[in-house]
Amino acid sequence: MAATRKAAMGRPREFDVDEALERALLVFWEQGYEGASLTDLTAAMGINRPSMYAAFGSKEDLFRKVLERYTAGPAAYGMRALEEPTAEAVATAFLHGAVDTTTGPGHPSGCLGVQGCLASGPGDRAVRDLLTDWREDARSRLVKRFEQARDEGDLPPTSDPAVLARFLMAVGNGIAVQAAGGADHDELRMVADAALRNWPPA
Repeated sequence: MAATRKAAMGRPREFDVDEALERALLVFWEQGYEGASLTDLTAAMGINRPSMYAAFGSKEDLFRKVLERYTAGPAAYGMRALEEPTAEAVATAFLHGAVDTTTGPGHPSGCLGVQGCLASGPGDRAVRDLLTDWREDARSRLVKRFEQARDEGDLPPTSDPAVLARFLMAVGNGIAVQAAGGADHDELRMVADAALRNWPPA
C-alpha cells in the first residue's frame, strides 16, 4: 500500500500547468471572479476539481495566480510605460496600452483587474481587496514616475504627480469599462488621444 501511495504521489501531472492557468485567466477575465464557477473553470482547464485543488489551491488561490500571470502578460504595458523617457510618453504608452489590451483579439474585452470583482458577494472581500491593492500599486508607481519627471524639469514645478496619476488611472479604467461594453479599438483610441491632448491636465 505504501509503495502504491508513493508511486501515486510521484506521478507527474497529466496536464500542462501553464496552459491550464491561461485558460483559467480567460474565464476570470470574461466572467469576473464571482461569475466564474468552479465548473466553468475546471471545464476550461480540462481537469477535475481534485486536480485543480491539488495544483492551484482554492478558487481564490487560483485567481491570485491568474492575476500574477495577467500582470506579467497582458497588463505588462503599465510597467513598460514607466520606462518611457518623458512623462508625456509615459502617459501615451499607458493609455494606448490600455486600449490595445482591452480591445485586442483572442481574449475577452475589458480588463481583468478592473472588472474582476466589480460584482461580488460578502465572501469575496479578500479578492476585492486584492484588486484594489493591485490598482493602487499601479497608481503609486505612476506617482513616483511623475515625481521624478517634475524633479527633472520634464513636468512643470506646479504639477501634482498624484493628480496626474489619478487622471491616467481614471481614463484607463474608463477605457476598460467602455471596451467591456462593446466600444471598439478605434473609438477608444480617439478617447485616449483626446485625453492626451490635455496633457498635463491643469
